[in-house]
Amino acid sequence: MPTFESAPDILSLLTWLDWSIFFSILFLTIAFVFYGDLRAKKTINKFDLIDHLIMGRRLTTPFFIATLVATWYGGIFGVTQIAFNKGIYNFITQGVFWYIAYIIFALFLVDKITSYKAVTLPDLIHKMFGPKSGKIAAIFNFFNVLPIAYVISLGLFIKSFSGFDLNVSMVLGLVCVLSYSVWGGLRSIVLSDVIQFFVMCIGVFLVIGFSVSTFGGMSFLKSSLPTHYFSLTSDESILQTLIWGFIALSTLVDPNFYQRCFAARDTITAKKGILISTGVWILFDLSTTFGAMYAKAVIPDANSGEAYLFYSTQLLPNGLRGFFLAGILATILSTLDSYLFLAGTTLTYDLSSEKSRKNPIFHYLGVVFVGALSLVFANFFEGNIKMVWKTLGSYSAGCLLFPVLIGHFSKRKFSDESFMGSCLSAALVMTLWQIFAPKAWIQQLDSLYIGILTSCIFLFGLNKFLKRKSHS
Repeated sequence: MPTFESAPDILSLLTWLDWSIFFSILFLTIAFVFYGDLRAKKTINKFDLIDHLIMGRRLTTPFFIATLVATWYGGIFGVTQIAFNKGIYNFITQGVFWYIAYIIFALFLVDKITSYKAVTLPDLIHKMFGPKSGKIAAIFNFFNVLPIAYVISLGLFIKSFSGFDLNVSMVLGLVCVLSYSVWGGLRSIVLSDVIQFFVMCIGVFLVIGFSVSTFGGMSFLKSSLPTHYFSLTSDESILQTLIWGFIALSTLVDPNFYQRCFAARDTITAKKGILISTGVWILFDLSTTFGAMYAKAVIPDANSGEAYLFYSTQLLPNGLRGFFLAGILATILSTLDSYLFLAGTTLTYDLSSEKSRKNPIFHYLGVVFVGALSLVFANFFEGNIKMVWKTLGSYSAGCLLFPVLIGHFSKRKFSDESFMGSCLSAALVMTLWQIFAPKAWIQQLDSLYIGILTSCIFLFGLNKFLKRKSHS
């Protein structure tokens, strides 16, 4: 059985073949970005906002699947860290809960949202409830899609084999991504996602394949890991496990899903694309979860945030090692550039004036501003990806989820002011809960539950109050 180090020098493991494959894939990805920009300029002579933001609603099924799958997995170090520490709990909380949300979105929401002919999620909420609702949704949306976790992930990737400090690594990575991601609009991102889709999927499948052939299957893992690694809730409480289920429901108000559906050629494309993507995600999540569990079994003393990377680079042979590293980088880049673009769109389309929207320079500067702000918040969260997801995901779901679903499925229509009041009251109560609730209460009852409950009470309580007032 081969010997693995807990903190290897990755650079010493890489051969000229690894570097050749790694940089070939990186250059191919960047080439597709600029190809997308050139193609857009040939198709449309001047800057077209709809084409820039949602590809003129011409996204076909294969490209829909590639961009949706690739965009959704930038936090690979976050999920492998959870799997390294807690086993299949990661597949439940970061997988199964989310698959349920994806299927709900495909079967019950796609038809409803595409009929509005909106451009962004806040634009859709504007059309459903009113302009104030659109603005408040844009603010929550902006902070939800700030690519903080993916700036951290890219920093960890660079730090792991460069030896640089995490902050320096994040800056270097972000500058590189910004240098190409401001051009070409959604078309460039989709085309680069196609390359990244294949590389990232093949990379994680290689790791699980070589793990089984080298160490054996489930019997090896069960003999090497604690029993709670095979428990659905691991060593967490039921309530703490279920909180991820509610966070997963934030998919129903996730701007990436909405943007891809708005860009799709038709509703069949969006539905089919989401359902096929879910199948790919299941395979991907199984591979990363069990890959990280193999890492725990083989190098238990490794840093949990980098263990999967350390394990995989020592496991794979020359050439495939470089391919895997390109896959990890592709996983991060495909999400980071999408979130940079989406947060920039929220800033320059949903939160700006009609005149500013038509200025392409304004959109480019918006993306750069988003990158800088993400770097600031990455330092605030001290590189903790799980905390970023839980904090910002909780606020987004807690404030927007209930009123938006009511708007989709209920015959009862709430006013612009009701939607805005519901979101603000939920955000306020969630913040107060985090500050003043005893620690034991917070551990058992996450602020997300409090936000959804507050939103529900506000909307239905206000509605009953207004009915009584009208009768009197």
